[in-house]
Amino acid sequence: MLGEHPGIETVSCSGIYETEPVGYVDQDSFLNMVVAVNTSLSPYRLLESMQQIEQRLGRKREIRWGPRTIDLDLLLFGDIRQDEPELIIPHPRMMERAFVLVPLIDAMEKLKPSGIEHAQVYREQLGRVEGKGGVMLWRKTC
Repeated sequence: MLGEHPGIETVSCSGIYETEPVGYVDQDSFLNMVVAVNTSLSPYRLLESMQQIEQRLGRKREIRWGPRTIDLDLLLFGDIRQDEPELIIPHPRMMERAFVLVPLIDAMEKLKPSGIEHAQVYREQLGRVEGKGGVMLWRKTC
């Protein structure tokens, strides 16, 4: 659905990873992936588009970190760094979560050759975080 927006072009995507829940653990595993895009949208407009997709897919926010049908997070936006109540870039907890770092590295490495270089810092961070054993490739994608 991201690629359906005229201002968003999908350029890379990770495999889909089955991951154990974090935070609220009394729930089924999650499926996680990362999609890299080129966009003419501002970070806020991209986030707005992502939230509209969540709504179209029936997203309900009932329990923090609880079960949900879809959860789209804006992890990075080029070299932009911002800390606003509505949007923090980079995502504030991404460097603590193997379920984010593993697919992020996967998607970045497909953006050869620049993505491989950019993925290095995330590879190094992945070596320091816990929970890597709970992230397993579920299906290869684009």
